Amino acid sequence: MQVRTLFFAAYRDALGTATLEVDLPEGSSVGELVTRLRSRGSPFDRLPESPAVAVNRSVVRGDARLSHGDEIAFLPPVAGG
Repeated sequence: MQVRTLFFAAYRDALGTATLEVDLPEGSSVGELVTRLRSRGSPFDRLPESPAVAVNRSVVRGDARLSHGDEIAFLPPVAGG
C-alpha cells in the first residue's frame, strides 16, 4: 500500500522535503512507518522514535493502523513563550 507523508517546520527543514510517498506492507502501523523512515539513515534518522503524528488530520498513537492512500502528517514539537 502507498501512503503520503507530510513534514512541517523543523522536520521539513531537517529532511529537505515537505512530502514523501512511502510504500508499506498492508496493515502497517504508524510506528512501523516511523521505523521504516528512520532506517533510511540520514537525515531521516533525525525523526524521533515516537513523533506526534496525525493520520487524515486526526492525531493518533503509534499503534494506529494505516490504509492505502492515508495522509500522515509529522507534527514537530512546538516551542512557546
